[in-house]
Formats: sequence, C-alpha cells, structure tokens
Amino acid sequence: MASVLGMLEERETAARVRVEGLREEVARLAEVLEAAEIELDRRVIAREELVEALAATAAETTAGTEAEEKAVLSLAPVPGSTVPPWREGLPVTVLAPDYQRILGVLERQRSTGHGPLRAKGIAVELGLDATPAKVEGLRSKARRLAERGWLLLEASGAFSAVRRTVAVPDAGSSA
Repeated sequence: MASVLGMLEERETAARVRVEGLREEVARLAEVLEAAEIELDRRVIAREELVEALAATAAETTAGTEAEEKAVLSLAPVPGSTVPPWREGLPVTVLAPDYQRILGVLERQRSTGHGPLRAKGIAVELGLDATPAKVEGLRSKARRLAERGWLLLEASGAFSAVRRTVAVPDAGSSA
C-alpha cells in the first residue's frame, strides 16, 4: 500500500510543478499582452490624430495665396488613402478619386430624384463590369464612406447621398 501512496505523492508533486510553470507562463503572457495592447492603442491614436490633422488642415485651407495652394496640393489624396469623418466645410477633394466618383454617382442619383443604389448599381453607373470582385470593392468603399458620414447606408443595404450638396470634381467612369 505504501508504494501506491508514494506514486500518488509523486504525481501530485509533478502536477504542482506543472501548475507553477503554467502560472509563470500566464503571468509572462499577461505582461506581453499588456505591452501589445498599449502599442496598439498608441498606433490607433496616432492614425486618428493624423487623419484629424489632415482634415482640419484641408478645411482651413483657402485658395488665397500660392503658398496655401501648395499646402492643398501636398494634402492631395492617393488611391487607398483613409477616409476622414465628414464635417461641415470639409471639401470632397480630401478623398481619393475612387471615393469622389462614388459620391458623384450617388449625388447624381439624388439630384435626379432616383432612390438609393446598391453596390452593383454603383458599379454599373461607373461603367464597370458588375463582377463580384468589382462590386465587393465598391461596397467596401461605400460602407467606409457611410461609416464616416459621407453617405447613408439604408436598411436595405443600398447607399444614398446625404442631403447636402457635395461638389464632386470629375465623377468619371473608373473606380
């Protein structure tokens, strides 16, 4: 009987050692997780601050002097750039050309009295093939515009222009 008790004590000791090792690993991982969360928070704040600063600069810029015009040109969006939140006085030119074209299509729809459009309808209006890849790309961009207040996302999944005039330069046919 003593050998069975000895075996149980050995297993108990091994289990204690394993539990302690796991506790130490959990503590180490908790520290790593906390550091990663702090880094993520810093990066999110930095991106949001940059978007806000660019949007504020673009809104304050007027076409008065040549220096001011150069500042506007330096803020010209590039394809794939972030979409700043809409606010009064923010020009549509802070958006990348693809986003400007989507806004232009929906503004024309609204101004002619037509209802909201689904992503496939936007693709057709832009003269694109209504392939799933093109439609999903447009849907993603339109959702991003809706999330930031540039468009309205209807309950049906269709998009419409917000009831404000948005001057859209060259609402051409490629997105």
